[in-house]
Amino acid sequence: MTRSPRPVSARVRILGAILAVACIGMAIVGSVTFLVQRERVLGEIDERLHAQVSSLRDVAGAENETSDPAQTGTTTATEPLIAAEYDTVADYLKAVVARLVPARNEGSVAVVDGHARYRPETLSGFDISTNRQLIDRAITETSLTGETVIGTAMTDDGSLRYIAIPVTMEGDDATGIYIRAVDLGAALEPVTTSIITYSLAAGAVLVAIGIVGWFVAGRLLSPIRQLRDTADSITLADLGARLPAQGNDDITDLTRTVNSMLDRLEGSVDVQRQLLDDVRHELKTPITIVRGHLELMDPQDAADVANTRDIGIAELDRMTRLVEDIDLLAAAEGDQFSMADVEVDMLTDRVGELVAVIPDHSWRIEAHGQAQVAADEDRLLQAWLQLADNAAKYTPAGSPIEIGSAADETEVRLWVRDHGPGIAPASRHSIFRRFDRAQTKRSVGGSGLGLAIVDAISKAHGGHCAVTDTPGGGATFTIHVPIGTPETLPAPVRAGDVVLQREAAE
Repeated sequence: MTRSPRPVSARVRILGAILAVACIGMAIVGSVTFLVQRERVLGEIDERLHAQVSSLRDVAGAENETSDPAQTGTTTATEPLIAAEYDTVADYLKAVVARLVPARNEGSVAVVDGHARYRPETLSGFDISTNRQLIDRAITETSLTGETVIGTAMTDDGSLRYIAIPVTMEGDDATGIYIRAVDLGAALEPVTTSIITYSLAAGAVLVAIGIVGWFVAGRLLSPIRQLRDTADSITLADLGARLPAQGNDDITDLTRTVNSMLDRLEGSVDVQRQLLDDVRHELKTPITIVRGHLELMDPQDAADVANTRDIGIAELDRMTRLVEDIDLLAAAEGDQFSMADVEVDMLTDRVGELVAVIPDHSWRIEAHGQAQVAADEDRLLQAWLQLADNAAKYTPAGSPIEIGSAADETEVRLWVRDHGPGIAPASRHSIFRRFDRAQTKRSVGGSGLGLAIVDAISKAHGGHCAVTDTPGGGATFTIHVPIGTPETLPAPVRAGDVVLQREAAE
């Protein structure tokens, strides 16, 4: 079985990128510095070598002699040097060698007819009279042009930067060459030493960057490792794991976002479990009733068959209404809301027209709120009508019911006020749960999801639904909706948050 290669960790990749950038940057800086310093030293060497032409002219006492050597490569003077005050080339070169003493890291030699004839007696520099590679090269180059040559020779004694000045004299058939050379290795030694020192320092800096970067990257990535471990530990059976959120940076913001996501996920799973438990419980009763009547039914008794049929149809109708209410609740707890500006007074008149057809009660609009609220008009209308329907079911026939709205600077209030038995304070919290009903003397139908739907719609608008006593008896249900635009409204409280809040309250 072929095993896939282990992926390179983010910590290693980050550290590798940092070290690569630092290494490239230091290499560029070191290379540029070395090249600049090297060119500066080579320029100084060429200036010293070019000065030999003027020095020879001074020694010989010659006039009207010029030279125009280039700065790099092999160069030549424009005119040959003439030493008229000397009888022979050998005498002239002997005087030159005697008077032009080489400096440190320099060497000179006078070549007559291809042989090294004179060298400085005081060797403050180094001896090049035995370096045949340099001498032969100088002889070859000057013989081709008959002019001064400057260049670089790679010899067994090292790399040498030299100038070769041919010397001729009327009446003397001998050919002379004055050679002056500089040891490039010794001249560039300070530059080389500085580059070596820089390289060692750069290596130490890279090691320091690597050590510090390893721990810093590990510190920065530790929340991500915790996130991975937490994600691995989460199962549907246990969604309680959370990440510690400390600090005030992007990683901390990510941690808070993930924790918030886990909260919503846990709440959603809890709601689904609760819904499944409630649906299973509510459907069990009609199924049991239908099954029991079918088992006890006498197929030979037409009246018993008809009665069982009526009971079965009634229970099926109740299950249908239950499913429809569950669908409404799921839609109310979802995100399917179309937010827009809603005129509260017009919404109040609309609700008044719709509730007027509900029988057995006298309906009255008590007040109109003058405001605009950012909301889903259809959902608010659904919640308000649900409160009115509940009031009609739970209050005695013929009793009046008032509806109304009000608004201030912060919120809009939509209420339904009945004059029935009221809601006991101990039950005012539980009536908003699924399938819960307040204990009343009157038995009414319904799935028990009406107030849960109202509560979900209120929460989705950033508000809530509250119940208070009606003066003189009864209950007043009020939907509180904050005023604002969809961008400025509080974050809606979803189903999971509702469940968590209720459990905390209990």
